Amino acid sequence: MNRHFFGDTGVLLSRSLRHIARSPDTIITTAIMPIAFMLLFVYVFGGAIETGSDSYVNYLLPGIMIMTIASGISYTAYRLFQDLQGGIFERFQSMPIARSSVLWAHVLTSLVANLISLVVVVLVALLMGFRSGADVLGWLVVTGILVLFTLALTWLAVIPGLTAKSVDGASAFAYPLVFLPFISSAFVPTESMPGPVRAFAENQPVTSIVDALRNLFTEQPVGTGIWTALAWCAGILVVAYGFATLAYRRKIS
Repeated sequence: MNRHFFGDTGVLLSRSLRHIARSPDTIITTAIMPIAFMLLFVYVFGGAIETGSDSYVNYLLPGIMIMTIASGISYTAYRLFQDLQGGIFERFQSMPIARSSVLWAHVLTSLVANLISLVVVVLVALLMGFRSGADVLGWLVVTGILVLFTLALTWLAVIPGLTAKSVDGASAFAYPLVFLPFISSAFVPTESMPGPVRAFAENQPVTSIVDALRNLFTEQPVGTGIWTALAWCAGILVVAYGFATLAYRRKIS
């Protein structure tokens, strides 16, 4: 690793964060859709959905948090594509900086922006009646899972950001990820779903992650489910990182 990697990444991260600070609508837009879904499901559909939970917003929040991250990472692909089209990458290559720091700056920017969006979503949920009995350790574990999941999806977003032919193509890949929670335990228990749909819902990553977060929030035993959630996050992260770095090397070669 280039000995200047951390310093170079810090400088480029500061540059990206300044761009976000100048256009906070990015974070607001990221949070608006998940908050809108949370309001809709709690106040319109919540009374008709049987979840076995005393508070539907308590049941719903983990899925909304996953949706927030999926919505936010589309901006990573967008910003990366814009930098490529604007010739910034060629300019950086002419400078004595660590090449990998360019990608890591975008990834860490995504992590910071998504964590801010998640805080906004949780604050709105608190206003809507969300309450958690989780202790400090429980919240730290929740934060760790969300950070790992954000990194996994962000590296996934890097791939279309580097390979897309248009700005719409760079950001559109996130749409299926945003709606994946609808076919999971995020909004209703999987037991209420028909056979094939239930089989898919119970064996896709969102369900295991949502269930782990929900159990942590409610101080329920997490069992082996948390390891399944972590395995999904780590697996997606490793595969996405590998393909993203390969695409980056091809792009700058």
